[in-house]
Amino acid sequence: MNLSPLAMAAAASLAAWIYLALFHGRFWHADQRLDDATPPCDSWPAVAVVIPARNEAATIGRAVASLLAQDYGGATALIVVDDCSEDGTAQAVKDAAGTAGAAETGRVTVVAGRALEAGWTGKPWAMSQGLKAAADILPDAPYVLLTDADIEHDVANLTRLVAKAEAGTLDLVSLMVRLDCTGGWERLLIPAFVFLFQMLYPFPRVNDPARRTAAAAGGCMLVRREALDRIGGMQSIRDRVIDDCALARAIKRNGPIWLGLATGTGSVRAHGGLGGIWDMVTRTAFVQLGRSLAVVGLAVAGMGLVYGAPPLCAVAGLWLGDGPAALAGAAGWALMALCYGPTLRDYGGGGVFGMRAAVLPVAALFYCAMTVDSARRGMAGRGAGWKGRNYN
Repeated sequence: MNLSPLAMAAAASLAAWIYLALFHGRFWHADQRLDDATPPCDSWPAVAVVIPARNEAATIGRAVASLLAQDYGGATALIVVDDCSEDGTAQAVKDAAGTAGAAETGRVTVVAGRALEAGWTGKPWAMSQGLKAAADILPDAPYVLLTDADIEHDVANLTRLVAKAEAGTLDLVSLMVRLDCTGGWERLLIPAFVFLFQMLYPFPRVNDPARRTAAAAGGCMLVRREALDRIGGMQSIRDRVIDDCALARAIKRNGPIWLGLATGTGSVRAHGGLGGIWDMVTRTAFVQLGRSLAVVGLAVAGMGLVYGAPPLCAVAGLWLGDGPAALAGAAGWALMALCYGPTLRDYGGGGVFGMRAAVLPVAALFYCAMTVDSARRGMAGRGAGWKGRNYN
């Protein structure tokens, strides 16, 4: 039987989803998580917590309060690097520490960040200053928790992170925290963002020491200090825009790492609808693709085949009376929804074949547009940047 071009496109997209579902590292299972019931260590090691913060007064109070409320059994010290903020970030930290009764205990230190040095991006530069302060404040701590100013930690989060690292002798334990998903645009795009990240970096492969795949989520990274020393600290990733994955790659060359999905720990940063999400993605997409227009073109074409072809072929096949195209397109669309289901359920998406699962291709279309716009901005010299700093 001769297949039409439409049917061949549908068959190609279905074959892609069969591969992704069966052979791409079980990325869509969304089952890499810290155990809820973690056996205690015999002796809990000390942990220094470092938060780089630039104009984070709106969220850092909740982050600090959640860290001070941890049920962790070992010594901790919280170091906030106020990275040249102009909005009262340092005062917000002090207020949160005072409310928690920690203002005079020495558990919270605010470091006034120095001006950004040439050759560095902002976050690694701030983290390097925090790590230096941590070495003075808690010199014997074998672990450092690198976390963001908008992360509200579950009360048992630090305990579970350390227990995971100790049990597996891991050099890095990272969590992709739950992202804000309260608005309409967020409900469409944020679960899809998490799904695409898992597709790009299948977590089971990240967690397999025999695999080269490495990634981390910068909002929550527990790092063994010896591992940081082995790679030369933040100096080794000083110029990286996507610093978390760069750090994971550097660490995994010498030791095992683990990346999973958080349950109770989440970001309190509001994305601000489509505009905020658009800025978040366009800031780094072109960098992620190696600042190559050819790679951007291949990525957009690939997403079109994987996400766009199934619904288009299903609908067009029905309209044109092309049964093979309609059948293959519908099968690919259904398999896509099946794979999206576990991630979508984490964000209140309901059943696998509900409307939100069916409209994943719409979300993918937006991410294609964001990728193209990121390339446009990058070529114009105003791409990668954050909080008033541009790294093109």
